Amino acid sequence: MKNTVLIILSLVVLSCSNNYDTYKSIDHSLADYNIIPKPSHLEVLKGSFKIDENTSIYSDSLLNTETDYLESTLKAITNFSVTRSTKKDDSKNIISLELSDNIKAEEGYTLEVLYNKIDIKAKTTKGAFYAIETLKQLLITTQTEPETQEYLIPATRILDEPRFAHRGMMLDTGRYFYDIEFVKQFIDLIALHKMNVFHWHLTEDQGWRIEIKKYPKLTEVGAWRNGTEIGRTPGDKSDNKKHGGFYSQDQIKEIVAYASLKHVTIIPEIDMPGHNGAAIASYPYLSCFPEEVTKMNDNIISEKTKELLDSGVKKVVQESWGIKADVLCAGKESTYTFYENVLAEVAALFPSKYIHIGGDECLKDNWKRCPHCQEFIKENNLKDEEELQSSFINHMSDFLNGKGKKIIGWDEILEGKVTPNATVMSWRGVTGGIQAAKQGQEVIMTPREPYYLDYYQVADTINEPLTVGGRGPNTVEDIYLFNPLPSELTESESKNILGIQGNLWTEYISTPNYAEYMLLPRMTAISEVAWSKESDKKDYEEFLQRLKVFKKNYIKMDVNYAKHVFKD
Repeated sequence: MKNTVLIILSLVVLSCSNNYDTYKSIDHSLADYNIIPKPSHLEVLKGSFKIDENTSIYSDSLLNTETDYLESTLKAITNFSVTRSTKKDDSKNIISLELSDNIKAEEGYTLEVLYNKIDIKAKTTKGAFYAIETLKQLLITTQTEPETQEYLIPATRILDEPRFAHRGMMLDTGRYFYDIEFVKQFIDLIALHKMNVFHWHLTEDQGWRIEIKKYPKLTEVGAWRNGTEIGRTPGDKSDNKKHGGFYSQDQIKEIVAYASLKHVTIIPEIDMPGHNGAAIASYPYLSCFPEEVTKMNDNIISEKTKELLDSGVKKVVQESWGIKADVLCAGKESTYTFYENVLAEVAALFPSKYIHIGGDECLKDNWKRCPHCQEFIKENNLKDEEELQSSFINHMSDFLNGKGKKIIGWDEILEGKVTPNATVMSWRGVTGGIQAAKQGQEVIMTPREPYYLDYYQVADTINEPLTVGGRGPNTVEDIYLFNPLPSELTESESKNILGIQGNLWTEYISTPNYAEYMLLPRMTAISEVAWSKESDKKDYEEFLQRLKVFKKNYIKMDVNYAKHVFKD
């Protein structure tokens, strides 16, 4: 605070001058550099760079998109329209963005701020984008006169690069549908935090959210449910409200393009062989037993669904949460053909080299009594139903490999026979991740404690909205202090950990406002773990001080963040 007062007093004298030499002598303290995630190396230098009507930008032609972003960002904050310069002139008040082979890390950058110039250098466009995100956080707005503001960036030298290659967030749109404006805002939040992966959960028992042109009933039928259980599972009753929606392929393309501008890769998830109630309701032959009526919680069947069942309809979209027994039939060729066709359309829509195919929570009761599945097990010399699931996953993995894609699956894919080139997402703790890393497989750590953001975020839940019970809480502190590199792994094995991810499952999270509340500020803590180097000393109180400043980003974005860790 003292330092900020000094800046303001200095600027009262200097505000009418465009002599940038006068900004050489401004002193700064570490309190003026509250950056999240914390950079690898930061030096505090003397002086400030002033953004005003004389500021210009010079950039490499390959950085046009990033330069546009910087220009629009500065305009939004300062209301100054900076000019473009065709040459780099350090004698002017200039910001330069350049690509450099001297930066070794793919997403790394250097940022040097002096009183008369700002130099950004990066190996790739991604690094330049992250440097701009850092620059945004450094910008200080000061009041020099009642109606006059000055915009300063404190002098510094930053060398920065991320700890992990995969820095992800998952949004479940299968339980509740979120419109594309919220999806774009979710991507904005990912970019703000220097994260780079949007894991998009698109299919569930309770809703199918992606248009597949070959199978229109997936969205005509599967995208809609006639009611939703009220209360925590097993629930009290149905709300009898139709809920649903889906993303057209044109909307998918729009969102993919939007994410690309923010250097965010979208990894779609098409869950299989479990969690497929919506697909089975659309195409009953996908079930082991198409003529059997969908099993539902008796007290949570909507009036409309009761009418359908009474009329002779056998398969309906699920209206309650939990794990369902009616899964894909892994013994019929038609199931494999169906999902090859689905994945072919998905692979064409998403540039990501990964496609997530789930593989979790697949109950095998139906397989044990299904003649098709038992015959498949026998003909293919499989040991049991666990190996049947492995065979199914391996088949889909081989199919996607032929499309130039690799699969990601939840840690259940380690059961049975291993899919050697699959990436494992470890969610039931870190045990699956340890096993996979020791086997030489790629791993993304996303253990439900503490990275599941649908869990309560404080121990005292009396004033909290309904969410998953029986686990947690997953607090900001838990997330910040968690080390995703288990001590059981050697240095070499630890290199198989691609990164980390936070997951927002939405069984009880039906609105964007509620989703934002569960995301923030826990997402911010995840970003710090994902980006900042392991050698950084963990200091939770120091992180909270930076978080207190960072929350201005929440306010600017008009998002509903949780207030528990903020003391004022």
